[in-house]
Amino acid sequence: MTELERGDRLQIMLSGEELQALENWRFENRMPSRAAAVRELLRRGLKAEGFMKAELGAKSKNFGVIDMDGAVGHGGNGSDERAE
Repeated sequence: MTELERGDRLQIMLSGEELQALENWRFENRMPSRAAAVRELLRRGLKAEGFMKAELGAKSKNFGVIDMDGAVGHGGNGSDERAE
């Protein structure tokens, strides 16, 4: 059996609320680790259609896991422009 090699590391910063949303999703979906949960969410996001397009010059702080009202959302920069 060949083991999947993961040689690259990705570090992200999350707010307390974003981390709690990730942990809630992880436990609801019985994911074995945070890393597995993040990989699954990335896989789903990359397969999804209708995501927000970043505008030229958009800042990282404009993209989050949860909406301003605390609900889990699509993040984004507030633009209604959708990817095609």
